[in-house]
Amino acid sequence: MTGGYITCGEGRSEFTEKKSVFLGRIRSVSTEDEARAFLAAVAAEHPEATHHVFCYILREGNVIRFSDAGEPSGTAGKPALEVLTREGVKDVCLVITRFFGGIKLGAGGLVRAYAQSAKRTLDAAGKRTMSPFLTAELTVGYADWGPVGETLKHLPAVAESVDYGAAVTVRLLFPAGAEPSVRAALADRTAGRAVLTVTGEVLRPDPAEA
Repeated sequence: MTGGYITCGEGRSEFTEKKSVFLGRIRSVSTEDEARAFLAAVAAEHPEATHHVFCYILREGNVIRFSDAGEPSGTAGKPALEVLTREGVKDVCLVITRFFGGIKLGAGGLVRAYAQSAKRTLDAAGKRTMSPFLTAELTVGYADWGPVGETLKHLPAVAESVDYGAAVTVRLLFPAGAEPSVRAALADRTAGRAVLTVTGEVLRPDPAEA
């Protein structure tokens, strides 16, 4: 699995520049289909808008797309994309809807307005770090379950489920880098009787940013 990355939550912003209203919307996406669907949904919500400028950055395939959506070339999609690139976010799609107010902003004014909208929208959504976590299955006897349950409270591990059968089986989730310390603590508390089997890897939001 690849390392962690920075993405965003879902957010929106709105501001007015010389009577033109700029409505920004952003969300996390993982495919071009999701990005296009988000753009289509925003466009359908505001059919009366003058422009639906968009940009998105995807980790899979290193896809980067942007569109000025009818604005003068280089004045809308590119400055918005540059904000996302500078902030280091990936797997995100940003759509900025403009309602023209009758006063032209000029090329420089458009660049500043779209960049400002992009930054405001991303700030509203908030950035979040996706980090690699391991899923694992822990098996312990009933005699060890009490001490193990207490130990888990002090480890960087989350018990997602507990099954009581012939033995106690716990499905755990913990940061990939914590595996050695988790194994050592469980082995120490059970004299090596606990069996911890890693079952997979996932990317999850960093709990420190929750």
